[in-house]
Amino acid sequence: MTTAILLVLAGLVGLGLGGEWLVRGAVGIAQRMGISNLVTGLVIVGAATSMPEMVASIQAALIGSPEIAWGNIAGSNLANTLLILGAAALVAPIVLTGAGRRDAVVALSASLLVWFLAWRGIASPWLGAGLLALLVVYIIWRYNHPRPLDEEEAEEPPVAWKSVLYFVIGVGTLILGGKLLVDGAVDLARFAGLSETVIGLTVVAIGTSLPELAASIAAALRGKSSLALGNVVGSNIYNLLLIGGVTMTVAPVPITRELVDLELPLVAGTALLVLLLCWFAKSISRAAGGMLVAGFAITTALFFT
Repeated sequence: MTTAILLVLAGLVGLGLGGEWLVRGAVGIAQRMGISNLVTGLVIVGAATSMPEMVASIQAALIGSPEIAWGNIAGSNLANTLLILGAAALVAPIVLTGAGRRDAVVALSASLLVWFLAWRGIASPWLGAGLLALLVVYIIWRYNHPRPLDEEEAEEPPVAWKSVLYFVIGVGTLILGGKLLVDGAVDLARFAGLSETVIGLTVVAIGTSLPELAASIAAALRGKSSLALGNVVGSNIYNLLLIGGVTMTVAPVPITRELVDLELPLVAGTALLVLLLCWFAKSISRAAGGMLVAGFAITTALFFT
């Protein structure tokens, strides 16, 4: 018990430091490359902060527990959209310029696709490869259609090697911190007698989403709200297409039916919510952020009923 608590505390420290370093490096890279913080959050930070989910899901699939992997994917997306986006908005309102609409459509489409596969009970290594191929197409498309820097983002670029160094150290620290926290949290959850599905949906999902939380809050504190939004939407896309694709390739069994009736519809519903916000709202206010965090608390409580 004591060891598990110490692991959790060490993981939280690593996540806090790693989030700050990652954002500092990512913003510098964006300025050097002349691309927006939104695209940086979608492609660079979103991929980097999804690595803990990738590690946890692959490990679960390899040991014959794909239900933990898919529970982690569903739970992480819910945590990203409700907890992380809400927490970032509580720190600083997130300005929505409409630039994230296309990516929100991709996230919603991927959510509906995974829900459909689970509903029909379809699974094969080829489907997993197809999900990975869709991600490659998305990355190529996003790289070829970047949004240029706006006036607020067009600051003097920092030294290139410092930005890369901050980014690499930040990613490593986040992954290490996430692993320590998840290991400790899973031990505590098993000590409390929780099932593997619930552990995947809650403890592992929240734990592996903490890098996104750390990065998004750090971005909000630095006034880079578009990076926080891009991180959340991008991470959701990576979770569904990259991690889902790898999981289905490694363990080509149907997605657990436990997720079909509640969790995956919630994932699709929250993806639709983000799209509607990007389309119609000018910003995500602190009040809206509080509502998102409250929604996360409610959905998490449903998993234990």
